[in-house]
Amino acid sequence: MIISEQVAFVTGANRGFGRHLALELLSRGAKVYAGARNPESIDIPGVTPVKLDITNPQEVAAAAKIAQDVTVLINNAGSSTEASLLDGDPEKIDLEFNTHFFGTLSMVRAFAPIIEKNGGGSILNILSGLSWFSSGTLGAYTAAKAAEWALTNDLRLNLYPRNVRVAGLHVGFMETDMTANVDMPKSNPADIAKTAIDGIESDSFEIIADEVSRQVQAGLAGGVAALYPQLSK
Repeated sequence: MIISEQVAFVTGANRGFGRHLALELLSRGAKVYAGARNPESIDIPGVTPVKLDITNPQEVAAAAKIAQDVTVLINNAGSSTEASLLDGDPEKIDLEFNTHFFGTLSMVRAFAPIIEKNGGGSILNILSGLSWFSSGTLGAYTAAKAAEWALTNDLRLNLYPRNVRVAGLHVGFMETDMTANVDMPKSNPADIAKTAIDGIESDSFEIIADEVSRQVQAGLAGGVAALYPQLSK
């Protein structure tokens, strides 16, 4: 895929990683629609702002009507409530799933036919190293991202025959507003954005963006004993 020939739609593009993705796409010559709940907060010259809450079916449908020329969809919009599965607020758990799973699915259902009609293209779901691993905290987020990974696997099988590639990007913590309270090593989101767009350009199905995610992926083959050695003590 040649990025300069593509029309991309990035959700959650007003700040954080989404903003870096939009900037990277623009720098490579793509046309970019930038979705955000508050489109007036988008300050990137050259993009087309679109009002979008991915948990609102009416706004998803309206965005699809506006962006009929899209060939690349990047599902970046996310939430992190820090809710525990055991005793967290059920509404916060619902929000995590409504955003990461149902919101992502809503966007794919709306835009996959558009991408197919335009000759094919790519969808990139921004996942996480926590799609594969739980630290015992952030339970709602981890479970929702695991569900989004399963969604990504199913969609890539079903959309590939329609000339729509579905990829997932796995990354650990990045230096964004969402991780401001996380005391862990963090990647530069501008660097990860370059990796993500490189992955789309090379038609990758899976993009492992940092060493943390590579280590977790390697641990999957060892099962529970490898991922959670504390359980055997």
